Amino acid sequence: MPQTKMKRKARAYPKVHTGTIQLIREVSDNPVVKISRSDDVFKLLRDVQQRDRESFFCLHLNTKNEVMAIDEVSRGTVNQSLVHPREVFKAAILSNAHTIIIAHNHPSGDPTPSRQDRDVTRRLVQAGELLGIRILDHVIVGYGDYHSFADNGELDCGRRLS
Repeated sequence: MPQTKMKRKARAYPKVHTGTIQLIREVSDNPVVKISRSDDVFKLLRDVQQRDRESFFCLHLNTKNEVMAIDEVSRGTVNQSLVHPREVFKAAILSNAHTIIIAHNHPSGDPTPSRQDRDVTRRLVQAGELLGIRILDHVIVGYGDYHSFADNGELDCGRRLS
């Protein structure tokens, strides 16, 4: 009995459009800000101490600890700001940050970290280790004062800024 070959019809798939992402480095006339101590972060973000809601920031640093970008990740309520690792690291990856420093304000003026602050810090440090982007510090800005997780030995990576 002769075998017959059946022709298969080609499936029609929707056309997929591909694209590219290009990063453009903007040239700025602003002076280069180098972070060598937690006090430098406090001075850079001192204006956020006046905000009436929590704002969470991510400073993107190059290999020389120079600030490449400051990203306001989240703006919350009077006593909390929702922060997800995806949102913190998305812009850091796109800016090609070598390391980051996270920071937020306490509208109450008291920079003492809450349990939630410690939990968020731990989660972000773990996410950074997976991504290869180290968190150098988490600075909480209060009225005229600040709290540095690195200075107080509270970062899981156990390293200080300098």
